[in-house]
Amino acid sequence: MNIDILISNLTNPVLLFFVLGIIASLVKSDLKIPDSSSKFISLYLLFAIGFKGGQELSHSDFDSEILYSILFAIALSVIVPIYTFYILKSKVGTPNAGVIAAAYGSVSAVTFVTAVSFLENQGVTFGGHMVAIMAIMESPAIIVGVILIMLNDTTKTDKKSVSAVLKHSFTSGSVLMLVGSLVIGLVSDATQARGIEPFTTDIFKGFLSLFLLEMGMVTASRIKGFQQYGVFLFVFGIIVPLFNGMLVAYLSGFITESDGNRLLFAILAAGASYIAVPATMKLAEPRADAGIYIPMALAITFPFNITIGMPIYYAVVQLF
Repeated sequence: MNIDILISNLTNPVLLFFVLGIIASLVKSDLKIPDSSSKFISLYLLFAIGFKGGQELSHSDFDSEILYSILFAIALSVIVPIYTFYILKSKVGTPNAGVIAAAYGSVSAVTFVTAVSFLENQGVTFGGHMVAIMAIMESPAIIVGVILIMLNDTTKTDKKSVSAVLKHSFTSGSVLMLVGSLVIGLVSDATQARGIEPFTTDIFKGFLSLFLLEMGMVTASRIKGFQQYGVFLFVFGIIVPLFNGMLVAYLSGFITESDGNRLLFAILAAGASYIAVPATMKLAEPRADAGIYIPMALAITFPFNITIGMPIYYAVVQLF
C-alpha cells in the first residue's frame, strides 16, 4: 500500500470532521446538528452526486463497458447477500441475518461520496455512469434479503407486507432522490446545468464534512450498545467488507480499465447501507434487532472503509 495515499486519506479534512464527531460524543459535548438540518444535508448529498453523475453520463456513449458494468453490479448485489446470509444465519438467526445480508449487499451512498472525494484528491477520473451503478445496486439486495428470510423462516409470511416492502425498496426517499437527480442531470441542458454548479460542486465537500461530523457522533453513541453481541459481528463487519472490496477491486479489471471506476466498484461492494436498508427492512422484518445491523454498518464497516479500506482497495487496483 502506498503510505502517502494512506496519510493523505487520514488527514483529509472531510475525514477529520468524522473524527471530531466521535470525540464530541465521547466527551459528552452538547454539539448537535438539528434533525431537520441533518435530513437536508442527506438529501443534498444524494441530489448533488446524482445530478453530477447524470451530467457525466449524458456526455458518455452507452457502450459495452457500461452494459457489462450494470450486469456486474446486479450480480454483486445478489451474490453478496446470499453468501453473507448463510454465514450469519446460525449466529444471529434468520431475521437478523436477512437484514444484515441486505445491508451488506446494498450500498452506502456516503461511503461512495467519500470515495469520489478521495479520487478527486488523487486526481483520478471516473465515469459518470458509476452513479447509476450505485442506484442500481440498492434495490436488488433488499429484495434478495426479503426472499432469503421468506425461504428460511418457518413462520408464515404476510404476502401483503412483502409486496409493500418491494414497492418501498424502489420508492424510498433516498433511492428516489438519487435516481431522480441522476435522470434530471442526464436530460438537462449542459449550459443551463452550469448555472447551478456552485451549489452542486463548490459547496459539496463542506456539506459532506458536516454530514460526517454527525456520523461520527452517531457512531460513537451506538457502538456501546453493540458490544453485548460479542466479537464475531465486529470481525464480520471488517473482514467481509475487506474481502468483498479487495476481490471486486481485482475482478472489476475485467470490466473496465479505469482505476477510478474500479475503486468505486470496490467501495460499493465493501459498503453497507445504514439509511435505505434499515428504513425498508424495518417494514419487512420488525423482528430484526436494529441494535445489531445499524451499528455494524455505521459504527464498524463505514469508518473502516473510509480510513483503512479505501487505500487498500486502491492499492489492489494499482497492483493488478
